[in-house]
Amino acid sequence: MNTKVIKFALSDIYMALRSLPLAGMLGWQDVRQRYRRSALGPFWHTITMGIMVGSIGVVFGKIFKSPMNQFLPFLAAGMIFWGFISSVIIEGCTGFIAAEGIIKQLPIPLFLHILRMVWRNFVILAHNIVIFPIVLLFYGKPLAWVAILSIPGLMLLIINLTWIALMLAVVCARYRDLPQIISSLLQILFYLTPVMWMPSLLPQRAGLYLLDLNPAFHLLEIVRAPLLGLPPSAMNWSVSFWLALIGWGVVIVVYGTYKRSIAYWL
Repeated sequence: MNTKVIKFALSDIYMALRSLPLAGMLGWQDVRQRYRRSALGPFWHTITMGIMVGSIGVVFGKIFKSPMNQFLPFLAAGMIFWGFISSVIIEGCTGFIAAEGIIKQLPIPLFLHILRMVWRNFVILAHNIVIFPIVLLFYGKPLAWVAILSIPGLMLLIINLTWIALMLAVVCARYRDLPQIISSLLQILFYLTPVMWMPSLLPQRAGLYLLDLNPAFHLLEIVRAPLLGLPPSAMNWSVSFWLALIGWGVVIVVYGTYKRSIAYWL
């Protein structure tokens, strides 16, 4: 029985991956539709993010008495990638719900809707990331060679976010109150994760709970640390890798078990 469930899930995922161009086209269409008749398009989101980084950086830099040439690049990278993480998770909750009309009318792989959503948010991330080199130029700080490690880090982050989004899409299609709960929990996790505060401010014992046992920190660090000129630790890579491996193993079983019921839940 479990073998059939796994094959059923993998078959849908495989068919969706074969239709990646369609997911990309639909994702681009979503972005264009969202910013239709806008002069700057997605760059409005970039401007908003830039203003937020600048204002929060000045305020919290003074509060924490952190050197601005260190704190502002740290904050910019953290806010940009946290925005990507939170958007994928929150939109993942409604991944199937938002595509109800298509799911009930067209026989396309359900996982395609998750890929479409992830690509849409990746496009927004690509627009927002331009803020980071501007911050570096402002302080005259060049990118170090270790920044190239952010590329495999980003790939591993997307792999993790994709299974999380798929799991939430399945569960939230059945239980419609969960998206609000997930949104609230994500807000709490934001304050517990070093996005607006630097890990060096924590005492050693507190660091064990807020850093070592916080998977969001490890996922964020594998893309942020290289951009700041620091290689991610072995623990960052290990936690992110095992989280992806175990997460996909669980979600494939769940997805294969309940895939046929999703259309009836919508």
